Amino acid sequence: MTILIADDIHPSLFDMLTSIGIPYRYEPTFKRADILAHLPDYEGLVIRSKTFIDEEILQNAPKLRFIARAGAGLDLIDLEATEKRNIRVFAANEGNRDAVAEHALGVLLGLFANITKADREVRQGMWDREGNRGIELMGKTVGLIGFGFNGSATAQRLSGFGCKVLAYDKYLTNYGNAHAKEATLDEIFAQAEVISLHVPLTDETRSWVNDEFIEKVARPFFLMNVARGEIVDTAAVVRGLESGKLRGACLDVLENEKLKTLTPSQQASFDYLIRSNRVVLTPHIAGWTQESYVKINEAMVKQISAYLEAQKEHL
Repeated sequence: MTILIADDIHPSLFDMLTSIGIPYRYEPTFKRADILAHLPDYEGLVIRSKTFIDEEILQNAPKLRFIARAGAGLDLIDLEATEKRNIRVFAANEGNRDAVAEHALGVLLGLFANITKADREVRQGMWDREGNRGIELMGKTVGLIGFGFNGSATAQRLSGFGCKVLAYDKYLTNYGNAHAKEATLDEIFAQAEVISLHVPLTDETRSWVNDEFIEKVARPFFLMNVARGEIVDTAAVVRGLESGKLRGACLDVLENEKLKTLTPSQQASFDYLIRSNRVVLTPHIAGWTQESYVKINEAMVKQISAYLEAQKEHL
């Protein structure tokens, strides 16, 4: 088996692949046309986030047996097209769980303690203690929507702050643990003071957090999104902040992260967010640490290795 690595990747992957006996071709500058031209020769494909893998690419890849994404989430891959061709798909969600969880706690604490606001003011010569009086995370009820690798790791950190953590995941059963109580969405809507999103982007979750979603929450709450930007309707967030239903927001991701291509309505929402002291924004870096570079590759290679061992057993 030979695999094509068609995206920029941390070099720790190369020794890992060699250790399990898989030859590879590393082409980080490949564009879509290059992948279309060369993929027919390969049985495995490694990508990050540059190219959408769709029907056109797959119908020109007769040898392809698996696709591995060096990151969390599979929204860049047409899963129906891979399934009908019996192509296995691997994501490295486990690899950035610690990074995402730590980032989530960092931005939430930063918002609660007015850290970014206070920092800007001090740099401008302002020393406003009362205007930056914070609130404590201790004792807050936090609703986690999605309880996979990232959600469960975030619950573990939150429990250390004395939070009551409620977790909802429609794809799991009996998943409550020492760090979070299994809950329904209605229970989260009724009780949560903070709602944090840890779900993949699908047709079902696209623009899921909208005006109706925000209205369902019983009390004013804080929203955190460290998942995918398209899950949240940014204009609805702005309206929630304006009405007071949203007390604040921590957004690591946005509907449109190519800021130079914002539509007029997207620009208006973005302008509101960047002016608001109740919003903390980061550029899709929740899973982006020095350590996660390596951990993502380890998680990906572990799945590839297990797949190959299973194939051997069937021979």
